[in-house]
Amino acid sequence: MLGLWILREIKIRYKQSVLGGAWAILQPLSLMLIFTLVFSFFVRIDTGGLPYPIFAYTALLPWTTFATAISFGVPSLVQNMNLITKINFPREILPIACVCAGLVDLALGFVVFAVLLAVYHIPPTLTWLWVPLIFLIQLVLTLGVTLFAAAVNVFYRDVRFIVPLALQLWLYATPVIYPLNAVPAWMRPWYALNPMAGIIDGYRRTLLLAQPPSAAYLVTALAVALVLVVLAYAYFKRVEWQFADLI
Repeated sequence: MLGLWILREIKIRYKQSVLGGAWAILQPLSLMLIFTLVFSFFVRIDTGGLPYPIFAYTALLPWTTFATAISFGVPSLVQNMNLITKINFPREILPIACVCAGLVDLALGFVVFAVLLAVYHIPPTLTWLWVPLIFLIQLVLTLGVTLFAAAVNVFYRDVRFIVPLALQLWLYATPVIYPLNAVPAWMRPWYALNPMAGIIDGYRRTLLLAQPPSAAYLVTALAVALVLVVLAYAYFKRVEWQFADLI
C-alpha cells in the first residue's frame, strides 16, 4: 500500500503542471542563482575557496528536499479526510509516502549537481561513501518532523501556517547560505543541536572538500533524529484513533 501511495503522490504532485518534474530542478537552482548574486557581489561570504554556486547548491539540494517533504507531508492527513474516515489502514502511510515521493525531486535535482561538479572540475573521492549515511540521517529526521507535525495538524490547523515560517527560520539557522565556520565558536555547541547543521556541513565536507564529516555534529544529528522519530511515531500511534472523528 505504501508503494502504491508513493506512486500516487508522485503523479498528483506534477499533475496538470506545465513544467512537471522540472520544478524539482528550478527551485534549488533559482535559489542558488539569487544567493550567488547577493553573496558574491553585494555581501561577500568566505567559502574557503569554493565557487559559491556549487557551495550553495550542495546545501540547497538536500534542504529543498527536506523542506518540500515536510510541506507536502504535514497536510496529508487532512487532505485525505474521506479516505481516513471510511477505511481502516495505517494512517502513517500518508505522510511517509509524501516524504518518499520527495526522493524523485532529489534525483532530478542531482542532475544539475552533476553538471556543476563537471564545470568546476570536482572529481569523486572516497569520502563520497559517507553520503548514504548522511542522507539516511536526513531521511530519519524528515520522517520524525513530518509524522509529528502531520498528527498535530489534525488537532490544530494553525500548524499549516506555522510550518512555512518555521522552515524559513530553520533555513537561516542552518549553514546553507554560509559556512559552518562563520558561526562564533562559543555558539557552536548549541548550534550543533540543530541536526540539519551537521547534515548540511557533512554533505559539503564529503562532496566538495574530500573530508570526512564532523563526528561530533553527525553523531548529534543522528541522536536528535532517532529520538525525534521514535517520539513522533509513538505520539502518532497514540492519537491515531482520534483522526477520523476530528477530521
